[in-house]
Amino acid sequence: MSKKVLFVINTLGRAGAETAMLELLRRMNSDEYQISLYVLMNQGELVHDIPNHVTLLNSNFNDRPVLTSQGRKELLRFSLSRSLKHHSLIKNTGYILINLFRMIQQGQIHKDKLIWKIISDGSDYFSEEFDIAIAYLEGGATYYVANHVKAKTKIAFVHVDYHLAGYDRFLDQNCYREIDHIFTVSDEVKSSFLNVYPECENRLSVFHNLLNKDRILDKSLQNEGFSDDYSGFRILTVGRLTIQKAFDVSIHAMKLLKEHGANVRWYVLGEGDQREFLEKLISELKLEKDFLLLGNQPNPYPYYKQTDLYVHASRFEGKSIAIQEAQILGCPILVSDCNGNREQVIDGVDGAVCELNAQSICKHILELINSPDLRTKYGNAASNKLQQNEAELEHFLNVIESSDNTVS
Repeated sequence: MSKKVLFVINTLGRAGAETAMLELLRRMNSDEYQISLYVLMNQGELVHDIPNHVTLLNSNFNDRPVLTSQGRKELLRFSLSRSLKHHSLIKNTGYILINLFRMIQQGQIHKDKLIWKIISDGSDYFSEEFDIAIAYLEGGATYYVANHVKAKTKIAFVHVDYHLAGYDRFLDQNCYREIDHIFTVSDEVKSSFLNVYPECENRLSVFHNLLNKDRILDKSLQNEGFSDDYSGFRILTVGRLTIQKAFDVSIHAMKLLKEHGANVRWYVLGEGDQREFLEKLISELKLEKDFLLLGNQPNPYPYYKQTDLYVHASRFEGKSIAIQEAQILGCPILVSDCNGNREQVIDGVDGAVCELNAQSICKHILELINSPDLRTKYGNAASNKLQQNEAELEHFLNVIESSDNTVS
């Protein structure tokens, strides 16, 4: 009899973890698994990419992009409604105040981390028991699976450097004690997580994100991509407009490039809560024609294919889907020296690694602009890297199969 599997994720916005989850769902045999999906925030444009054999448990799902200005407003309204359901806000008032005070003491307030417990406790509860429940993201999805789902086996994925992302045991209320197995997306993410939860080592393993290489290559050939008539050197970055992605540093690097007389234009695909701040910075530095925020694009792959250089200068990562996509499409790549990036790009072999400051980014870009042979070398080496390993899927399914019984 097939196993009943529930996946839980925070949103279905166009981002790396969501993309990777959908690919994993496509790989799971519908004859062996009855798969359901529950999205805590009930919103996201990738809802239209859910495989046909997966049942979406949300009603009246909102397909508006989650990172646009209007999308964030709708998420806020939905969050407020969730705070009233099951008296979640009242129940968690003490939790919010204590953790807010702790964040103030630590000098960094993670507003999004504060609300996940409220969202989790205010979400829909299901009486059905599942064989396996899988929290595919940190925060709300994990809290929900740990505290509100009936399942014989509970699994959680960790996609980020746990400490740098702002999580800790007190915020989590030690929810990982309720999780039977934990997958991290890279070795560095594993190490970071074990610094917080050392007792979880025996039930933790690495599962690298799955990508469909053939699908990405096919979509890169579609008649889309850059629509301007720019003939200079094109730089591309794909990522959410958030503090983590350090676009403020990249904008200052672009200013230095222009001061050096470089004939270059930098394009960014993505949305996020920093758009207004970044637009103001771009305007202040008079880079409106040089550093372009193009928003989310349904098909980003032609942009990768058409760019001269892919740059991923972030403050920290788990394992970047965008870097993997750039590698599949043979882009020369420059990344910042941080957790996650170090594991994906080998400096001088299949890309270049720089410090996260405007001077270092500018210096490396100028070197690559003036070294077409080096760019070709990096691009070829990147495209030859093993992008997906069927052993990863087999490992995941082995954990799934370790559940002894099925629900009748």
